Amino acid sequence: MLDFIYYPVSFILWCWHKVFGLVFGEASAVAWVLAIIFLTFTVRGIMFKPFVNQVRSMKKMQDFAPEIKKVQKKYANDKQRQALEMQKLQKEHGVNPLGSCLPMLLQIPVFIGLNHVLRMFTVNPNGGEKTENYFFDKGGVESYVNAKLFGVNLGDAIHNTQILAGEAASSGWHWYVAPVAIPLMIVASIATHLTARHSVARQNPASATQQTAMMNKLTLYIFPLGVLVFGALFPIGLLIYWLANNGWTLMQQRLVYTKIDKEEEKKKAEAIEKRNTVAPKVGQKPKVGQKPVQKKNPATQTGADKPGQSQAKKKPGSPHGFAQGSSTAAGKKGSGAAKKPNSASAPKPDSPSDAKTNSHSNSNENGSGVPGLISDSTKKSGRKRR
Repeated sequence: MLDFIYYPVSFILWCWHKVFGLVFGEASAVAWVLAIIFLTFTVRGIMFKPFVNQVRSMKKMQDFAPEIKKVQKKYANDKQRQALEMQKLQKEHGVNPLGSCLPMLLQIPVFIGLNHVLRMFTVNPNGGEKTENYFFDKGGVESYVNAKLFGVNLGDAIHNTQILAGEAASSGWHWYVAPVAIPLMIVASIATHLTARHSVARQNPASATQQTAMMNKLTLYIFPLGVLVFGALFPIGLLIYWLANNGWTLMQQRLVYTKIDKEEEKKKAEAIEKRNTVAPKVGQKPKVGQKPVQKKNPATQTGADKPGQSQAKKKPGSPHGFAQGSSTAAGKKGSGAAKKPNSASAPKPDSPSDAKTNSHSNSNENGSGVPGLISDSTKKSGRKRR
């Protein structure tokens, strides 16, 4: 039924047994132990990239955990809307919740497959002598049966139960296996606890929820206790696999976490350096593309005159907003004209026509050419402002 799992697992085990059998002998227990260990390393090596993606996904989820809490609080009474908002939030941050579970899910078939393959070395569902076991021929089966680790076969367990075709093919307590199995169970349980502890220590306390706290208790205490208790049902070879798997996980966590921490520190340093490079120094003009510093009250600024030049004040009576110059400036504007007397000392006109003529003359003197502008800054124009 699960041959698509059993055959790949047995093939990898067969390859490594052939390699180490050339060194230690095919019937040596050391060759079989190393074959099981490197079967574990091969599977975990295949799953290395998904594990890295899992760590990055968990890190992202911890970073936007406060936003998740806000969504949960906002839509506490609407679970459907809450689920939609959570999916939207995960999509925005590029997080795949299944990515964090993939490495664990991939290990389950390997665990089941190896357990079945190791047990089937000594069990024949059709009865009679065992002549083959998936990729192993009769010679491979005999080498496994004859390989003893401290006098115990790798397929034996403290309590061995194998049900095939509705009948118990082999069952009962085998206490002679306990001296080998119990130390392996204890070490595997400790390794499981250390692996979970190292993973929990990486979590952000701000992102902790009730579900997270429950899962942490399961991984820290319940799972290691389960290995210690139910390890009596596992064959010796499976306990070796579990121990090798947790040893690989612990080493892999340290390497991957250290690498990710260095990447984050490097990104932070680059961001600080970029911010310091872009920011202008004191007294330095802004670079191209950088916004200039805006003055607080630009309405009070007078103009773009050069320093040292005096600005002419605008007269309120000037409809065009032209600056009122002095009679001296008007005299410079005229070419070859004689210096005119100040309009303040000129006699008042006796008629409106004389006043109009005088006004036109004054406008020519100040160089503006606009009637109504007089050279004397103390006199206002008779025009109304529009």
